[in-house]
Amino acid sequence: MKVLSWMIRNVYATMRPLSSISTSRYEHHTVSARNAFLLNPTEFTQQNRLCFGAVDTSSLHSSNQTADDDDDDEMKRIMLILAKRPWILGCQNGYSFYRNQFNVIHILNYLFEESLDANLALYFFKWSECCAASKHTVWTVCRMAHILVSGNLNHRAVDLLLRLVRNHAEEETSSLLLEVLYGTHSERGILETVCSMLVDQYIKEGMVNVALNVTYEMKHLNIFPSGGVCNTLLRALLESNQLDFAWDFLEVMRTRGLGLNSSIISLFINKYCSEGDLGSGFKLLVEMKKYGIQPDVVSYTIVIHSLCKMSYLKEATALLFKMTQLGVSPDSILISSVIDGHCQLRQTAAAIKILKIFRPPLNIFLYNSFTSKLCTDGNMFEASELFLEMSEFGLLPDCVCYATIIGGYCKVKDMNRAFLYFGKMLKSGITPSATTYTLLIDAYCKSGDIERAEYMFQAMLSEGLLPDIVTYNTLMDGFGRKGHLQKVFGVLDMMNSSNVSPDVVTYNTLIHSLATRGFANEAKQIMFELIERGFSLDVAAFTNVIDVFSKKGNFEEVFFVWFCMSEHEVKPDVVTCSALLNGYCKKHQMEQANVLFRKMLDIGLHPDLILYNTLIRGFCSIGSIDDACNLICMMVENGILPNNITHRALVLVFGKKRVRNPVLMAALKLQEILLRYGIHADFDEYLIPESCTHFGASLANQSVD
Repeated sequence: MKVLSWMIRNVYATMRPLSSISTSRYEHHTVSARNAFLLNPTEFTQQNRLCFGAVDTSSLHSSNQTADDDDDDEMKRIMLILAKRPWILGCQNGYSFYRNQFNVIHILNYLFEESLDANLALYFFKWSECCAASKHTVWTVCRMAHILVSGNLNHRAVDLLLRLVRNHAEEETSSLLLEVLYGTHSERGILETVCSMLVDQYIKEGMVNVALNVTYEMKHLNIFPSGGVCNTLLRALLESNQLDFAWDFLEVMRTRGLGLNSSIISLFINKYCSEGDLGSGFKLLVEMKKYGIQPDVVSYTIVIHSLCKMSYLKEATALLFKMTQLGVSPDSILISSVIDGHCQLRQTAAAIKILKIFRPPLNIFLYNSFTSKLCTDGNMFEASELFLEMSEFGLLPDCVCYATIIGGYCKVKDMNRAFLYFGKMLKSGITPSATTYTLLIDAYCKSGDIERAEYMFQAMLSEGLLPDIVTYNTLMDGFGRKGHLQKVFGVLDMMNSSNVSPDVVTYNTLIHSLATRGFANEAKQIMFELIERGFSLDVAAFTNVIDVFSKKGNFEEVFFVWFCMSEHEVKPDVVTCSALLNGYCKKHQMEQANVLFRKMLDIGLHPDLILYNTLIRGFCSIGSIDDACNLICMMVENGILPNNITHRALVLVFGKKRVRNPVLMAALKLQEILLRYGIHADFDEYLIPESCTHFGASLANQSVD
């Protein structure tokens, strides 16, 4: 018993007392004799081999022999060190001792003190745990972590702390863990490093609040995490939307004497700007001087980039020049962002001016900004020239550049050129993205070539690319346009099996597909099921159902859907009114149509050419030429000129009145109306067919019985 008492005294001599923690909380039991290790070198090595499972196989003899030799060397070193102390504990053979946390901690301390080799202590730590077939106590693990940090094996200490973090995730146990770390330390600097690692592991495991609590408890021990860990904790608090806690912690950092810098404040600026609160972000940028901090290029870049994203290009450009005046040099990324913003708003002159003033190094992002602007304008000749110039300057286009030029050709319906660049992309070894395939699928769907669209979709899958919600919606819309309802629902099944959640566009497409085929009741049923499930449908979904019921002349259902739309605070738009007006006109209910038209004007909706033509044709179908002409005058007064569809409506009414040459009479009538407003137009202008791409164009083109 005297020897055992001597060991306990030596253990606590290497640790600070921790009166607040009862040792009964942790494992203090001794193991049986079969788990004891022998200090006789031969028996010690043999038991070690058994614990680590040496394999007696001839084919593995060489590798196992090497491992055994390494084990023998480690064991001999341990034996030589331990032989300097009297470890006899009164056992019959005189060489064994029972494994408990006090013995293990004392031996770990002694091995490291004598050898200054943390790896050797770690070897004994793992060996003793393996032999006992039970885990070490928290005290032992914490002491081992201190030794590893002292021996510059921080990565090994992190592994041990990660085990502790996962086993002590609750706030109460995390407090006890911190106390044990404090109770097992021997140097304050090492303690601070280990506790910083502990906080960092809690953050990485997503336990941000626990990490924050441990940090505040460290304050009471007069220690604090390192600056890097504090920054990580700040970032985690902001990412978890705990802005108030982040500000409080920033103040604690300041009072602890941790130097604040622009990088830390930029975290808060980025948080405000990412949430669309540009006012607070800009205000913090201006007030950085209160903290004695000069904003750097990163701080300015965050604010300017956010201004560009929200199309505040005037303010972004002014701030760019302001930072230059204050001596902060913008980098090429910031300049490129501003130039790209101007290009997105088609402000080419302003973009070129900035390019000439700052002269940033040419890069693919700059080229793609101008290329994207040209593609948006449909100027594919200059876009392709610019794309070629990029390659001539040695800049290799990436996937985004190819997607831009391919999308531009898809927009102008030049699929041959689009595929030409798609082939160049593949030859360059660049793997097309899901966005690139979606652009091609969308172009084929809109051109009515659904077979090729389906082929591109399958090619995308064969390349291992996962379609996103945009891709699925695009293909579904293509099938819906062709009336392939079975395939529409097939795409919906694919989405569900791929764990891609349908959005409001998906269901609008589904409702529109059903409505186009005349399945009014089915479309209405799906719409109301979605409402019951809590989906917020937009005006397009209601308009599709109203349109199909209007075409059938079922105004009772139309008004039911209209009432439902008002109940859910969805306001009808011009297209919705056009759908209902078309139904009235088809049924020659022009009085109701005119009432709806007047109500539409009263609520501030502005009729477009399609709606005017729908009403004009309706009045012409019942022979009311005066009402039709009044509407033509109204549309001209609102800056909308009649087209060939308006002319055909007048031809209809003059034909009903059996006027000789109704085509000529209709044209003369239009010219007469236009001349009242000082507008001169040629007769032939109204005989050239025009295509209308606006939703509801088919409504105005339909004959009215």
